[in-house]
Amino acid sequence: MATVQVSPGRPRRFVEMVLMILAVMLGISGYVLTNLNRTGNLPPNMGLYVGVLIAFAIVAEVGVHWLAPYADPVILPIATALTGLGLAMIYRLDQSYIARDEPIVGIRQLVLTAVALVMAALTLILIKDHRVLRRYTYTSMVISVILLILPMIPFLGVKHLGAQIWIRIFGFQLQPAEFVKITLAIFFAGYLVTNRDKLAVGGPKILGLRLPRLKDLGPIVLVWLLGIGILVFQRDLGTSLLFFGLFVAMLYVATNRVSWLVIGALLFIPAAYLAMKAFPHVANRFTVWLHALDPAVYDAEGGSYQVVQGLFGLANGGLFGTGWGRGYPQLVQFAQSDFIFASLGEELGLVGLLAILLLYLILVERGLRAALGTRDGFGKLLAAGLSFSIALQVFVVLGGITRVIPLTGLTAPFLAQGGSSMISSWIVVALLLRISNAARRPATKPAPWSHDHETKGTLS
Repeated sequence: MATVQVSPGRPRRFVEMVLMILAVMLGISGYVLTNLNRTGNLPPNMGLYVGVLIAFAIVAEVGVHWLAPYADPVILPIATALTGLGLAMIYRLDQSYIARDEPIVGIRQLVLTAVALVMAALTLILIKDHRVLRRYTYTSMVISVILLILPMIPFLGVKHLGAQIWIRIFGFQLQPAEFVKITLAIFFAGYLVTNRDKLAVGGPKILGLRLPRLKDLGPIVLVWLLGIGILVFQRDLGTSLLFFGLFVAMLYVATNRVSWLVIGALLFIPAAYLAMKAFPHVANRFTVWLHALDPAVYDAEGGSYQVVQGLFGLANGGLFGTGWGRGYPQLVQFAQSDFIFASLGEELGLVGLLAILLLYLILVERGLRAALGTRDGFGKLLAAGLSFSIALQVFVVLGGITRVIPLTGLTAPFLAQGGSSMISSWIVVALLLRISNAARRPATKPAPWSHDHETKGTLS
């Protein structure tokens, strides 16, 4: 049958370019205002910093225009804006740390951001069609298990604050779990797109809720055991919650069965409770959560000091914030990583923090839009899973510092200090760009005259 190429729609690269300019200006403004508010002068190395950010933006924009010309024009600018805001806040905290003779991390984070952009570019170059990842469904599962085991190897694993989730290689410290959320999303998408019909079949109905058949509970039980294993051996509540929540969310998307969400909650909550009873580190997290303002808990070693200081910082910021460089976010121990939301909330206020959350919301929405637009089931589930992973991580981090849930130790994507988090977040962006490019790329359709001519034998 003869085909014609549909006239390509405008990729809206001009819109993306305008948004990129605004995104870069956000990061630069935070950097400049920090110095103006603290010293009254422009930064001494302003040209270098601004030049590096602009170079990053230009390279990213040109790369996407070349590698994924039909990709969603909003995803890249939002990721750039969040990264720029994070770099600006880390630089601002460095100014306080310099005064206290503490090591600065801003330059290192800038280098890690460059590495993350390179990894994102390699992802777009090597993966020209997201559907090839389906071939590596079970390979991704094996890689996930290996990455999770690495921190438990004696000469590689590093234990910090009760959790053993880091490894040290050639002097660099990495958190393999940040990459596992990507490999697990690939495995879940490949597995669910193959087996979703079986998982969607209903079993007995109890209290108006259609439960799955007993033999179909195997996958969720295995992932539940994986989450429990992380809790038991690595004592990491946040990673366990993230992985299990990711799988349940993707399972719901694949089957449209609310019962899976209920089963997921019924499986995870008792497991978390037992972990709280069995492990002092997890129990301490719950004690801090429930009794943060108790003087005994506040003054105890590993107590609620930083949680309460983070709440004080948010309260100090009020509605519009103290302004860049005018607050005291450095009073929190992990202001540049675990508590960067509290740092931003203090100096940008509730309005600024809500604007940042809105950026995350738009990024997740655009990822889900790519999931709806792509034509294959694997791409739909992968884009939805990657989008949910960002949403879940932001919820867990923000919920921890505001005491909605216990503090978990996860870091905010794009914003917080950490090379593993930054690299994995930009790889997620690259995959979403690749899927959205496939979803928005014009498709071919049969020529309007081809059927009539073929039936008459006049056109082969």
